[in-house]
Amino acid sequence: MTKNLTVYFSAEGNTAALAKRIADASGSDVFEIRPEIPYTKSDINWKNPLSRCNKEKIGKKDIPIAGSVEGFESYTTVFVGFPIWYYGAPNIINSFMQQYDWTGKRIALFATSGGSDIGKTVGKLRPYVKGDCRIIAAKVFASGEDVSEWVAGIVKD
Repeated sequence: MTKNLTVYFSAEGNTAALAKRIADASGSDVFEIRPEIPYTKSDINWKNPLSRCNKEKIGKKDIPIAGSVEGFESYTTVFVGFPIWYYGAPNIINSFMQQYDWTGKRIALFATSGGSDIGKTVGKLRPYVKGDCRIIAAKVFASGEDVSEWVAGIVKD
């Protein structure tokens, strides 16, 4: 029996809403990826070169994460969600991915964005994923876009 997990980081609530829909459609357990020090509105203001998100991205910094997924080894398919920042996943996603052994897992990436596509996100994220696993899907969803067909294609495999 396969067991699904939806994990996500959401800066402003858009990815959280999408993650809920994906979790509902896939029958997943859910884990919110949160930084130990929460982001403020000014922290994620990418227009300010001195904002936290810019310093983290430019410095390629790991982000300490609050909590961890209990029983991670029991999951077969993991849906990983995030907003697109700088044409890829935020550093907190890289930090999360490094914490686990992904051997034997199927990973489906989902994202929200104000205008970017998924681009080279898979390639940029792959070095942070330990173990022999498959990234089987990667998609940016528009606000309110139906997820059921995408999820059904993933959980049926």
